[in-house]
Amino acid sequence: MRLSTVILPIHRWAEGQKIWRRADDLGFHAAYTYDHLSWRSFRDEPWFGSVPTLTAAATATERIRLGTLVTSVEPRSPIAA
Repeated sequence: MRLSTVILPIHRWAEGQKIWRRADDLGFHAAYTYDHLSWRSFRDEPWFGSVPTLTAAATATERIRLGTLVTSVEPRSPIAA
């Protein structure tokens, strides 16, 4: 059985890297994060971008697969650039 987890992009990297490493150390098959611009319950808290978060997670982990559960295309539209 393969188990995955969700790690919200709400932690500054000093704390966040510990969480991503812990998921890797626990043997999770994959860890995902969200790419929402904000989440109502975290409205007044930090919410970091998923791509930079996953890039940092890739440098801090060894085996775990990484990905997004939701990816918002509109804020990064190549047409609007």
